[in-house]
Amino acid sequence: MIKEDRIDLNSRFIHAFKLLEDRGSIVKNDRNGKGVGDVAEKVLGNKAYGHIIRAFLNPDSKRVIDYGQAQSFCREYGINETWLLHGIGNPFGFDSPNEQLNREMMFAGTGGNIMYTTIRAFAGSTLGAESSEDNTYFSIPGVSGPGLVAFQIEGSSMDPVIKNGDIVVCRAVENLNDIRDNEIYAVRSNGNVWVKYVQKIFNNRGRIVKLKMISANYFDHDPFEEEVNDTTRLYKVVRKISNI
Repeated sequence: MIKEDRIDLNSRFIHAFKLLEDRGSIVKNDRNGKGVGDVAEKVLGNKAYGHIIRAFLNPDSKRVIDYGQAQSFCREYGINETWLLHGIGNPFGFDSPNEQLNREMMFAGTGGNIMYTTIRAFAGSTLGAESSEDNTYFSIPGVSGPGLVAFQIEGSSMDPVIKNGDIVVCRAVENLNDIRDNEIYAVRSNGNVWVKYVQKIFNNRGRIVKLKMISANYFDHDPFEEEVNDTTRLYKVVRKISNI
């Protein structure tokens, strides 16, 4: 009999797989590096094991992913290990396991629920590339829940809406389809971070393939487009903190 924790693990794997399909990172019948066989090669070590991946994706199958395979899946596709293995956080969270567990303790009353970090750390593919001692936690009345990170703005491209030196508090966006056009997001991709008004750009199959970035200070900063790829992460700006 399959243990309940393994069933829950497999359910999260199915959910993550669907999110990666939505992003275009996985295309089930693709023959150019993104198909189920390619997933099998990365996760199971053999491209011929695509049928096993398909069994994992079938809720009625008795075959479920194990923890070692799930960990490989996380590392290959940038999924938050703490979420997939333990159900803590969100699929594309910025937390490493130790930081996530530490943040859960913060919720217990030992600190704040918003992690303040540097924009350089935030730009990294894994937040926590710097020592955890460089990160502090704080809270703001009315801003609750998990997945919150804050950093200081550098530059004037969003002036006067967000000014140089302001601090923005952002919440991780789980699914690109949840993005709302013309709202402000922090976009992290390929080691860069932008805070912009964002518009989705779709291909002819209805998949988001690019993001149009628009500055509030449009006189000095032209709009530009950024391709969506495996490194793209979005965070909704939910609060601005300005110097008084």
